[in-house]
Amino acid sequence: MLGEFEYLVLTISARLGDEAYGAAIRRDLEQATGHRCSLGALYTTLDRLESKGLISTVMGDPTPARGGRAKRMVRVTAKGIRGATAFYNAILQASRGVSWEARIAIAP
Repeated sequence: MLGEFEYLVLTISARLGDEAYGAAIRRDLEQATGHRCSLGALYTTLDRLESKGLISTVMGDPTPARGGRAKRMVRVTAKGIRGATAFYNAILQASRGVSWEARIAIAP
């Protein structure tokens, strides 16, 4: 089972498609969650997802616009798609019948 952050990284990487690389994933994570994300946390998660076979990465060509640095491009694998789908379905199943609005209204 994926963790929440792993799921977010997979989902955003899939949405970005051919534009999925560290800085773009981080930008979209921060926009989606409203929280800052360190590159260290992101790259640790990318390494873990790759070791699980959920993503593959490849280094792009260095570009002058990036000061001669290359982008680490991310691609979600078929196993990653299955894992993200299973996580999403588990959240939907676990959430059935829960009305958070009603619970907020009665919470102390």
